Amino acid sequence: MLVAAAACPCPPLLVPEVAAGAAPELDAARAACTDALGVLAASRPDLLVVVGPDDGAGTHAYLAGTPGSFRGFGVDLDVRLGEGDGDGAELPYGLAVGAWLLQRTGWADAPVEGRGVGEVLAPDACLAEGRRLAARADRVALLVMGDASACRTLKAPGYLDERAAPYDAEVARALGSADTAALRALDPGLAHDLKVSGRAPWQVLAGAAEVGAGLSGALLHEDAPYGVGYIVATWS
Repeated sequence: MLVAAAACPCPPLLVPEVAAGAAPELDAARAACTDALGVLAASRPDLLVVVGPDDGAGTHAYLAGTPGSFRGFGVDLDVRLGEGDGDGAELPYGLAVGAWLLQRTGWADAPVEGRGVGEVLAPDACLAEGRRLAARADRVALLVMGDASACRTLKAPGYLDERAAPYDAEVARALGSADTAALRALDPGLAHDLKVSGRAPWQVLAGAAEVGAGLSGALLHEDAPYGVGYIVATWS
């Protein structure tokens, strides 16, 4: 059963070495992510699953110990998803940011696995994946990585779209109040238009919380410093 969850943004810029001189601009987001991981640790999970965006149309399991890297962003920095040997795969960037957060906070509270979720995965499939993850252990926690819209300003990666700010506000409200119905209702087409990387992971979270979870939400952080929506929330 799902006993706790944390939703965090997954831009590589969250890693100070990647952000370089701009690193202080995301200090508040990093601090909120640290607090969110504290909520996960306090839930005493038997298993932590890091869920994040991935290439492809389906889902992909990443074993404990799977490596990731930020070399593609010009930084000689490697990470590893928990303790283990992996299976020869490499973490996609969203899960690599999750692994970096866990290493940064010294996570040692439960075994860790990863689950990559394709951007185009249908809502029903996301919900079903969440239910499967929640059944993996008696006490499951999820670290859900994903960004909101990338269309908040003229200089944003997706340019300005007037639908972006209301979309992000509704997602922040849903994540901050553990509103699974609102997350289930997120439209994949609109998420694609607004370059939202978190839609599928958030719907996996909604599926995981369907059975007996009864969790309450808290919104820890919401901002869009580069025209991209960054949201941090916890369920416990």
